[in-house]
Amino acid sequence: VSEPGRWVPTPPAYMDGVEPGWRELRPFALDSASQYRPEPPAPYDMTEGSPFYRQAYEVYETGRTLSPEQRAIAAFWDCNPYVMHVRGHAMFATKQITPGGHWIGIAMLAARKTDADLMRSAEAYALTAIAVADGFISAWDEKYRRNLVRPETVINAHLDEEWQPLLQTPPFPEYTSAHSVISTAASRVLTDLFGDDFAFEDTSEEEYGLPPRPFGSFAEAAAEAAISRLYGGIHYRMAVEAGVRQGGGVGDHVVRRIHTRGTDAIAGSGAADAS
Repeated sequence: VSEPGRWVPTPPAYMDGVEPGWRELRPFALDSASQYRPEPPAPYDMTEGSPFYRQAYEVYETGRTLSPEQRAIAAFWDCNPYVMHVRGHAMFATKQITPGGHWIGIAMLAARKTDADLMRSAEAYALTAIAVADGFISAWDEKYRRNLVRPETVINAHLDEEWQPLLQTPPFPEYTSAHSVISTAASRVLTDLFGDDFAFEDTSEEEYGLPPRPFGSFAEAAAEAAISRLYGGIHYRMAVEAGVRQGGGVGDHVVRRIHTRGTDAIAGSGAADAS
């Protein structure tokens, strides 16, 4: 664990890495967990000016200069299901929505807005869930292949020992951003079902005290979810961008591979009509 650039547990709970065996699960639609394996991250090198140094410094500087809107975006897409709190010797966790749960909630909103019947609602839930599930398997395959150190660890060791990310760093390796993967994958499926310009108000986080956010499309929501990880201080930009490409591959594959209807599909329901 002392190898430079290798992931180590992070504050406040210093938990062991979550689910290192998740990559071994059999995907629903993908041929293998590594089917959409992304390009490798920049090599670990904290020499000033190196590609990796620039990635880490961007996270550091972004965290110091966040606008109110960027803070709101990070909070809205935090989706940390197990937030740890430390009070002296006491430690406890509070629960929030998961990233997958957030996108299932968006599928629900789309079904309600279109007055979808039982079968169409089931289709939206099922395909979104498959995209999310395979997206997580794909992301975990890469995370535990690379075992890349989180920004918080690097910044505290090399740039500012007092710096803290806006969001709590999740307990698993950094690369790629799983939220970017599953958000993009889910958005591709939902776009295929409901169209490119499906505007909606996302109320998924109201239960947790956060106001709704409006989006002009599923792609817009996914892009915001992805960049939220940089604003939150928990991912490098390279992990966000690679995760978006990885998730796009997963989502498009689910659309091509999983057939839920024939050529007599409901008119206006997207590319699935021709499946």
